[in-house]
Amino acid sequence: VLDDYAIAPVARGYRHLPEFFQDGVHNFVANFGEPKVFINDLLQGNGQRSVTTFGRFVINTTVGVVGLIDVSGKMGIERHKADFGQTFGVWNIANGPIVELPLFGSSNLRDATGKVVSFAVDPFGSNSDTVDTLSTINTVGGIVDGRAEALPQTDRLQQQPDYYAALRDKVAQKRADFVADGKAGLVQSPSSQCKGADTQTR
Repeated sequence: VLDDYAIAPVARGYRHLPEFFQDGVHNFVANFGEPKVFINDLLQGNGQRSVTTFGRFVINTTVGVVGLIDVSGKMGIERHKADFGQTFGVWNIANGPIVELPLFGSSNLRDATGKVVSFAVDPFGSNSDTVDTLSTINTVGGIVDGRAEALPQTDRLQQQPDYYAALRDKVAQKRADFVADGKAGLVQSPSSQCKGADTQTR
């Protein structure tokens, strides 16, 4: 209900905003999350990825104006994602049963636990008002930007006879691919990133 009447409509309106504004929000959210990506890179034992993540965060936070501009990407230092659910998967912890988290939707127990751990981890470790404000902006921006990014896919899945089952299966497959990516531990080149994005779009 919250998604139908609040989050999705806001996300649809957000998609009509100028592209530079959407890019800025997306880059800021991604950059604010880099410290947790760095932690998970280390926990997965991937030194190359951790160095890449650290370098991206330093460059984008400074030269990229708190991450609003993806300077690192323009330099060929590509972004990758990592979270605690992926780390648990890399450690070969089983998926567990499917659970429904309020507001977060369908997830397996391993990834749900990863989300809880992520909430508890604060890489910035600061009571600064500035950090708190940036964190609030990141949360709101992340929800809207993430939902906007998922709109084309969820719109297609809503055409299925059982939207819940279709969404659950799609999430499960996406997370399985994400864990496989973590186990491979590759730092993708710009060309492979573009190829992957093109495949997903089609």
